[in-house]
Formats: sequence, structure tokens, C-alpha cells
Amino acid sequence: MSIVVFVPGNIVGKFGAQICPAFFLSIPYACLSIWAGFRIYSQPSENYNYPSKAVQEAQAKDLLRRPFDFMFVICLLLAAGFCLFRGLVALDCPAELCRLYTQFQEPYLKDPAAYPKIQMLAYMFYSVPYFVMASYGLVVPGCSWMPDITLIHAGGLAQAQFSHIGASLHARTAYVYRVPEDAKILFLTLNIAYGILPQLLAYRCVYRPEFFIKTKADEKAE
Repeated sequence: MSIVVFVPGNIVGKFGAQICPAFFLSIPYACLSIWAGFRIYSQPSENYNYPSKAVQEAQAKDLLRRPFDFMFVICLLLAAGFCLFRGLVALDCPAELCRLYTQFQEPYLKDPAAYPKIQMLAYMFYSVPYFVMASYGLVVPGCSWMPDITLIHAGGLAQAQFSHIGASLHARTAYVYRVPEDAKILFLTLNIAYGILPQLLAYRCVYRPEFFIKTKADEKAE
């Protein structure tokens, strides 16, 4: 996710008039990432050797009988709302709540460098659809894409949140855009929780994938 924020932020931010030839070094970096993605996903998918009885039992339980998955769905929906809200803040929404949030919680979102705005828009346009898809995958059995997509999103969001939290608190960030002292606890709580949620979900999907395995009946139907 770093290149998604870094390149547009360089172009539209306050440093846009100072682009030098070194900027184009980002192109091979992006191409290498794309090539690696195609290389990995062109490999044969892993076959899970789980007893069919265990798979059927896991998929027979509805969401209310899986309390951890139910909690994940609630947290994913809250995270989607958080992404939408901060996206609106980045788009200069005139609502009073958005103004108060940037004034007292995350003034860094108004930094003219544009990196935080691009980051919030990336969250809104990429993470929100992911949270909706992941919620669907936790409700409907047999979504075999869940372990892969959760792992990819967890890695990208971990890097993005590390950068965002660090930049919001860093001494090189202009003082007026740093998180106020009395808001640091809430800021860290929200952003760390938002960063940890995808990691926990990825762990659950990768190490307990029985609910996401396609049964033979599903494969025949396709």
C-alpha cells in the first residue's frame, strides 16, 4: 500500500512542484510488486486436507453459534464506518463532527503534504469494500478466497497504519498537524485496534480455514 500513497502524494501534495528524476525510481518498485503478485497467484492453490466431517460441522454452524466470527463481523462493520468517516474528513466534509475530529483528534489529516489524505482515501476505496467482503465471507460458508485476501489486506494495512501513526506523532511533522497531547491515548487506541483487527482475522482464516473450504457439492455446482 505504500506505493499507492507515496506516488500520488508526491504529485498532488506540497512537494508536487519539486519532482526530480529520482521520483521515477518508484516505477520499477511498483512493477516488481505487480510481477511478484502475478507470480505467486499463478502457482497451484494449496489443497487443505481436512476431514470432510470437520468441514461439514464447521459450515453447519450459523453466525450466532460462532461467537468469535460474530465479533469479527461487528468489528469489521465498525472498521468500515471508521474508514468512511475518515475518508469524508479527508475530503473536507463540512460537517461539525468532521471539523472537531480534525481539530482535536487527527489534525495530521489536514497536512498539505497530502500523504494522509491519500491514505484515508485508499482506506475508503480499498479497505471498506474489503471489510464488506470479509463480513460476507464470515457469514456464507465456502468462500475459499478468504484466507488469501485477508492475508494480503493484513500486510498492506499493517504497513499503512505503522506509517500513519508514526507520521502523526513524529517530531518532523509540523506542530499544528501533530496529535494533541490530550488526544494521544484515544488516537493510539483507535489506530492500533484498527491495525490489529486485520491481523487477527488473517490468523483466524489461515489457521482455522474449515469454514472457508469448498465442499465437493459446491465444486460440482460451479
